[in-house]
Amino acid sequence: MLTPAHILAAHRRMAGIVYPTPLEFSRPLTRVAGAEVFLKLECAQVTGSFKIRGAANALLSGEGRWPVVACSAGNHALGIAYAATHAGIDATLVLPENASPAKIQALQRYPVNMVFLGKDYDEAEAAAMRLAHEEGQRFISPYNHPDVVAGQGTLGREILDQLPNAEVLIVSVGGGGLISGIGIWAKAINPKLRLIGVQAEHSAAMHASLQAGHLVQIQHRPTLADSLAGNLEAGAMTFPLVQQLVERIVLVSEPQIAAAMRWLLDEHHLLVEGSAAVTVAALLEGLIPGLARQRVVALLCGRNVTTETVCAVMQHRN
Repeated sequence: MLTPAHILAAHRRMAGIVYPTPLEFSRPLTRVAGAEVFLKLECAQVTGSFKIRGAANALLSGEGRWPVVACSAGNHALGIAYAATHAGIDATLVLPENASPAKIQALQRYPVNMVFLGKDYDEAEAAAMRLAHEEGQRFISPYNHPDVVAGQGTLGREILDQLPNAEVLIVSVGGGGLISGIGIWAKAINPKLRLIGVQAEHSAAMHASLQAGHLVQIQHRPTLADSLAGNLEAGAMTFPLVQQLVERIVLVSEPQIAAAMRWLLDEHHLLVEGSAAVTVAALLEGLIPGLARQRVVALLCGRNVTTETVCAVMQHRN
């Protein structure tokens, strides 16, 4: 059972590796949404993504310096690589063959082992768990790991330290580790605070599972929000947490994600990946009810996107 005490411990453990990121008032988004909207710029994190938080906490959580294996489409791998290098822990990173070239290039800066197994995240995750078992190493899931969830929860603490009277938090959802960790802290501080998740229509396993009332496997289509893609591991600890803590998950289309990426460049000069832009897409499209005159924080979770993707998004401007 994860509690705010685990998140406080994670915050202390990560000192010197993970640093606070800015919270910026968005005047243009406030006009569009009819709410007082702030952007949490986790895209400014050292590895370009929030994933460093959970990765660092899991690596440093008292299990010694055993080698680790992780699977990731990119951002979790970057977090593991950065924290493992800092702590002197051997790490093997299993990536799917469709991993983002930008994230692969970034990983090559670190002294870690990289292997490509599986055509997509689901196949790579299964291969990574087998590899960890065969080698007697720790497997660190990007979401289904209590120390990872507690590490991501430090974002909830940080947001509410920066804006104690926040009323709505809007968070990208993939495997659910980020929104679960944030929710554990936020709901303990303010049980009335609303927690809204956003997923891409092309890969919305958590949304489908919530609708079914149990974990389901879905077919995925390519998405700009590639960091959110993939099914959930059987028995994932995040599913009951999301059921308990999250008011709703809304879905956004690929054109809406692309439009939000362009909007953030135009209005805030912020370059973000599609997985981050989904929260702003939901606001721009008016998909979240009951926001009028509310104090809202939209989390921008990462910036690791290829130049080619950015150019393609910009060329399709209406």
